[in-house]
Amino acid sequence: MTPKIQPFGMLPDGTPVDRVSIVGGGLTANILTYGATVQDLRLDGVDHPLVLGAPVLKPYLGPMTYFGAIVGRFANRIANGKFSIGDETNHVPANWLGRHALHGGPVGTGQKVWKIGALSADSLRLDLTLPDGDMGFPGEMSVSARFFLGGDGDLAIDIQATTDAPSPCSFAHHGYFNLDGGADITNHLLWIDAQSYLPVDDDLIPTGEVADVAETPFDFRTARELESRRIDHNFCLSARQVPLRPVVELFSGESGIAMRVETTEPGLQIYDGGYIPKEGLPGLDDYRYGPFAGIAMETQSWPDAPNRPDFPSAILLPSETYSHQIRYRFQRNRRQVGWD
Repeated sequence: MTPKIQPFGMLPDGTPVDRVSIVGGGLTANILTYGATVQDLRLDGVDHPLVLGAPVLKPYLGPMTYFGAIVGRFANRIANGKFSIGDETNHVPANWLGRHALHGGPVGTGQKVWKIGALSADSLRLDLTLPDGDMGFPGEMSVSARFFLGGDGDLAIDIQATTDAPSPCSFAHHGYFNLDGGADITNHLLWIDAQSYLPVDDDLIPTGEVADVAETPFDFRTARELESRRIDHNFCLSARQVPLRPVVELFSGESGIAMRVETTEPGLQIYDGGYIPKEGLPGLDDYRYGPFAGIAMETQSWPDAPNRPDFPSAILLPSETYSHQIRYRFQRNRRQVGWD
């Protein structure tokens, strides 16, 4: 099947945005060049989308910023919008509460138009170059994101980056998932392979403590319902990048669809969508997205790592290649969480 490239609108400065459709392994994915965004994801035989997305470009420029995007060059938060490498202090514009940097600043990779680097029926590679000093980060950084539908119900995303100067580097796919097309995901079952998490302050900045999940609302080592917890926290998966392994399972008893997330990354930010506006956001298939409409499971480095030498390092050196693998695996007709 020939991949489709369709116009999806224009940015205010006239830059065109395209939507690319790829098909394979029982999945169809629509991906925007704006933000390398998974705008829609469908599983054969299922009549609802698996992700939250907008039918037009405009919401992505406002209330649906980050929905489905590849965010960076440093995903998550940097306290006070500054960090030091050696003797040099760098400043990133404070786009979170006017005090901290979030997802690489106000015009991070999720707000830029990527170039199509390679395309086939079941795969797409998007490329982007971040200039030295972009959003206050040092070094020119080249990044690519490859989307591949080669398995049986599998969406693979591989992100690679290189830099010509030491720089923070952590990219994340910020997709929101809903496995049954319902109004919210509070009855989805969630399992997370994490023994600890990062407590945060009132600004959602890590306090520095690494806390045990036992006897807290963050203990998902045994699958349980999400409910309405307002989670927006990092789960500590490992002390460094490791080979690809399963870290999350999500299941809807309503649809019988199960989802497994595999990653190489040391951190997992779970955001349950509790702060999506009550008035709702315009979604696919005429859905209206309100609080808890979808869950984001962002594999990444630990938040504020550039300011925390005791956290896993997130500084990329010119001699290195950043390589981040993600696998989203879907199965139908399941009765409970727990992979075969």
